[in-house]
Amino acid sequence: LEALVETIANTGYRVGALVLDAAWFTPQSRPRLFIIAHKGKIPAGMEGAPDPAFHPNNLQNAVARMSAQTRMAWTWWKLPAPPLRNTVLADVIDETPPDALWRSDDAMEKLRTQMSNTHKTRLKQAEASGERHIGAVYRRIRVEGGQRVQRAEVRYDGLAGCLRTPAGGSSKQFLLVTDKGRTRLRALSAREAARLMGVDDGYRLPAKETPALKVVGDGVCVNAVQWLSENLLARLCKYHAQSAHEIAAE
Repeated sequence: LEALVETIANTGYRVGALVLDAAWFTPQSRPRLFIIAHKGKIPAGMEGAPDPAFHPNNLQNAVARMSAQTRMAWTWWKLPAPPLRNTVLADVIDETPPDALWRSDDAMEKLRTQMSNTHKTRLKQAEASGERHIGAVYRRIRVEGGQRVQRAEVRYDGLAGCLRTPAGGSSKQFLLVTDKGRTRLRALSAREAARLMGVDDGYRLPAKETPALKVVGDGVCVNAVQWLSENLLARLCKYHAQSAHEIAAE
């Protein structure tokens, strides 16, 4: 990070970074680091002290370790509080997905055996309620007792996990759909993944699921970028254009 900031600063820019989480806008946990550089005077009210909402401790610590000269080019971008998200995972999930997305009962039971006791308890509670629940699940490698173990981890907080490109079994996100005590396992569709990235259903995806999931998994949340543009990028561009016009007028 310091090398990048120093390189940009050497061309006359001020540099700042912030973390935006797609979960503020869509039901997907997806924190991403955005680095924004601006040449010229920064408009009043657009920089300030670090804000934990956008500048987590690991970013603040990284800046603190920079040389004094590099820190002179650094700025903490000042942004308003993000909007409150009003959707959950179930809102973007199709009630009747294609049959090809569903996995067999044997696959579901195998996934259950891969869960730790904590995640098995979460699933049992969802089944015991008798209500419809949708949980997002990933397979991950955990080290337990010095051994690498594949674990299936489910979340019922209304969010999907961070979408990835389909490079292997562990990178694919699945859904656990529980209704009336029965739980079924299925893959997340490309269209559902696109909705989690803030893309409406009119957006044309590749016809095949794998290429479509690659497009989505390699993307950036539309809503997050739109919000960043409205609250920072567009304002900086407008100020830059006004300053250039004033200089030309002189």
